[in-house]
Amino acid sequence: MQTILGSGGAIGIELAHALTRYTGNIRLVSRNPKTVNPDDQLFSADLTRREEVMRAIEGSEIAYLTIGLPYDARVWQATWPPLMKNVIDACKTHNTKLVFFDNVYLYDPDYMGAMTEDTPVRPVSKKGHVRAQLVGMLQDAVEKDGLQAAIARSADFYGPSIKNASILTETVIKNLARGGKANWLGSVHFRHSFTYTPDAGKATALLGNTADAFNQVWHLPTAPSPFTGKEWIEAIAGEFGVEPRFRTVPRYMVRLLGFLMPIMKETVEMMYQYEREYIFDSSKFEKRFDIHATPYIEGIRNIIKTDYPKAHG
Repeated sequence: MQTILGSGGAIGIELAHALTRYTGNIRLVSRNPKTVNPDDQLFSADLTRREEVMRAIEGSEIAYLTIGLPYDARVWQATWPPLMKNVIDACKTHNTKLVFFDNVYLYDPDYMGAMTEDTPVRPVSKKGHVRAQLVGMLQDAVEKDGLQAAIARSADFYGPSIKNASILTETVIKNLARGGKANWLGSVHFRHSFTYTPDAGKATALLGNTADAFNQVWHLPTAPSPFTGKEWIEAIAGEFGVEPRFRTVPRYMVRLLGFLMPIMKETVEMMYQYEREYIFDSSKFEKRFDIHATPYIEGIRNIIKTDYPKAHG
């Protein structure tokens, strides 16, 4: 049995598709789980409740933690650490391997122009401090308790059929699709990597089913030589056949919008990611598995083909 904790999000769904290559026994866990594959086992659970996590993981060879909590620093601070403890304890109890889907919030901003698995940890945001705490908990469990765990780390992501989980989709793709102006946070002149969600799902499944991948951090396959913000807008507009119109949204404007939109209030502390080069290096994974990421223009075309068939046609 392989179990996905937080199965309803963009990564959980892609992971469920990918796991069919390795097992016919897939358990999907969330508050209201829905099947992805015909034979999926559904398990309804509140992962903040210890006893429910214990039952959800019981009988699992591998558990994948892909849950996405509301984008609110206070929620993260209150919910993530006890949730992670529940998952770690359940995995130790049931002798289950753990794969944790992570992001780059814990990294030192001074090194974001060349992020590798060895990038120094120095979070500068509340949400980044939470992510660093979670990784620390995992490392302690590996070193002191013998837990087998792998960290699958992604850049900001993009992909087909994503709902409210991709900054690129929300600020650029959706706006250009309806003939409007794209919005770009910070400067359009910095390069910004994005991980393609189908690639992330396949790679996370592969890590979970590779014995020597555990007790390591892995950057998931992400195309090299990323576009600048302006180039992202131009590439997406070109595929839609529209003018690449855009407006930039500087930090002060995000702060002002935060008074009206909670998501923007939570974005202010993350603005540093859009005010410098953001380049994610996944060469460790690519060399180990001889697998390469989907090229950016191909990813864009797949999104438009899937989510905007009239524009594609």
